[in-house]
Amino acid sequence: MPLVLHWRDGALIFENYAVQTAVSADPLVCSILNYCHEWRSVSSVCSYLRVSDHSSVHRALEQLFANGLLEKFGSKLDPRVETIKDWSTWNPAAGLFHFSTKDTEFAENQAAAFTDWTKQRGGKRMPLPVKEYPKARKIALPKLETHGEFPEVLRDRRTWRKYGAGAVAPESLSQLLQLTFGIQGWVEVPGVGRAAMKTAPSGGDLHPIEAYVLVQRVEGVKPGFYHYNAARQELERLRDPVPRRRLERNLGGQWWFARAALLVVLTAVTTRTRWKYEYPRAYRALLLEAGHLGQTFCLTATWLGLAPFSTIAMNDTQWEEWLGIDGVNESVVYVLGAGTQPKEMKDAHLGMLGKIRIVK
Repeated sequence: MPLVLHWRDGALIFENYAVQTAVSADPLVCSILNYCHEWRSVSSVCSYLRVSDHSSVHRALEQLFANGLLEKFGSKLDPRVETIKDWSTWNPAAGLFHFSTKDTEFAENQAAAFTDWTKQRGGKRMPLPVKEYPKARKIALPKLETHGEFPEVLRDRRTWRKYGAGAVAPESLSQLLQLTFGIQGWVEVPGVGRAAMKTAPSGGDLHPIEAYVLVQRVEGVKPGFYHYNAARQELERLRDPVPRRRLERNLGGQWWFARAALLVVLTAVTTRTRWKYEYPRAYRALLLEAGHLGQTFCLTATWLGLAPFSTIAMNDTQWEEWLGIDGVNESVVYVLGAGTQPKEMKDAHLGMLGKIRIVK
């Protein structure tokens, strides 16, 4: 069983991180779990514990079964418990982080939640994203040359929260996907196989990230979920779209993102990375690579004159059900999206934040 033990508020917690159950129990449970490293009968457990009351032991064991701390002979394991066994060299570090950070509950009313949050801060100011060494010797760097297309694209990249009603051109979608996720070429590695060349770096050149596109408004493309085939530059239709309200709920209540013309859901195929890297640190690579692709996506969309966004506020399990993936060997890690730029540009980046003032 994928178990971890930790202390919380003075109680010993037994947690099955794959099925996300956690219960407090007496340290005696450690002894029972250790004894049950192989199949044991109730009577043998009673003998081990030197307890004559089989009924009380049976009740205790049933509680352990119910909370995912022990496996009952003949019972069907939760699919997550079965699948996470493939992560044996990554667990418990990667498995615990993977499952404990899934399906966070988000506020339905984002504006009210933001207001409450600001009140809870008690007037504390946001920490500045700058670090300085006042006593260090300073060397002034040459003034930045800001003219030219590339610097302008970098400076114009923003998270957009308002979108135009128009559809995205299919040529723009094609460029956006090809330049961000598409395979640009192949390299033959002797004795290993073919490695893909893309515009973003990948640990071991394994490229575990897959892209799924939820089309809402793209000219000539029927709305629905698609898989982007990075080798063939094709969209593979999977299913019809979902109602707008359900989409909003599964974007952490961020209704403004649900109005984008298209969303791109990034998943991590962990089997690709585990093929080469058997230590849990490799889990970091999956998240870093999603970040690389997210920034490439937003910059490319900006260059194309679109309005991009990125978010990790989503209900992982619901997205995985929509995509038909297991959530372990392939799991959702990031949601991107874009639309046309709105005619009314005022407050296009603010969402529910209200009035802000740009200062230099």
